[in-house]
Amino acid sequence: MWKYIQRLPCASKDIVSLGEGQTPLTPCSRIGSSLGVPNFAIKDESRNPTWSYKDRFSTVAVSIARAQGAKVVATASSGNAGASLAAYAAKADMDCVVATFAGTAGPMLSQIRKHGAIVLTLANKVDRWKILAEAQDRFGWFVTSPFSAPVVGSHPLAIEGYKTIAYEIVEQRSGNVPDWCVMPVCYGDALSGVWAGFKELFHAGLIDCLPKMVAAEVHGSLTAALADRTDQVAEQEASFASIAVSIGTSRSTYQALRALRESSGHAVQVSNEGLVDMQSRLARSEGIFAELASVTPLMAIRALTDRRIIAATDSVVAVVTAGGLKDLDRSTDPGADYGAFNTTEDAWNWFLKGHGMA
Repeated sequence: MWKYIQRLPCASKDIVSLGEGQTPLTPCSRIGSSLGVPNFAIKDESRNPTWSYKDRFSTVAVSIARAQGAKVVATASSGNAGASLAAYAAKADMDCVVATFAGTAGPMLSQIRKHGAIVLTLANKVDRWKILAEAQDRFGWFVTSPFSAPVVGSHPLAIEGYKTIAYEIVEQRSGNVPDWCVMPVCYGDALSGVWAGFKELFHAGLIDCLPKMVAAEVHGSLTAALADRTDQVAEQEASFASIAVSIGTSRSTYQALRALRESSGHAVQVSNEGLVDMQSRLARSEGIFAELASVTPLMAIRALTDRRIIAATDSVVAVVTAGGLKDLDRSTDPGADYGAFNTTEDAWNWFLKGHGMA
């Protein structure tokens, strides 16, 4: 992604990179047709070094932190941001601290620890912000995530890294802009960053139109703000425990709301119902195994086509932000026992009886 360095807030001599960016934009007409949009493609951010879009953020964050002389980088994270920051801190020979909460997906915590980061697990999610605010004041840690309420987003310079998703989508579509760009949204850092990227290209005269942005969210704070025509993104009741742990916040941000408004976009609330099945359908039909949060855009697209907001002739790009191994403990039954066949005859009998592929 550093091919776009002239549009990023970092000098070339300060770059800390693991080879992030230039992820594939894959046509997915089979599952697209089932969603009502045959002209459908997935921007697969699971192909980044730590298997998530957060690498575009972390490469900028750690580059700036090291250039400023910081010794410790820190974040509040349910997984992807922490794993990514830990990897780039390791590359930069910096210390990393990740404040998380009980119930975070196990594979992500393992990934964070493998990169050598210190993990602080707090029973109260809000206490993550408190400890990071104190650490910044007392020790000068470079904190990349939000650490105050109401949330205003992550480090503003590092968010610039997400603009490169928009640059790549346009480049990979030979300069053509999709009608819709659909993303899973927590605090809206990536949504606002991608929207900023599209706007930059438009104002530079490199594209002649802009896409409508869609936020797939869990508890509906953006949906409510759009419906109420207010600038206040209010806390919503978390009426269920989302298995899409990466985006399970009960309040998003104004920056996300502004991106939706400016693009004439939409927010769609997505529950747990059908999410694991959609994850399996995507993997089986297109070969893309996405994190549960990354499947929410597909649910949002289906909802918007059902409401005839997205037309069958529209071009749609969904951003898969991370891979399915990230939260495998949420999407599969850890106690499932598939057994083993004692003989090849037993195996063939089972196969021919149940699969009909002979």
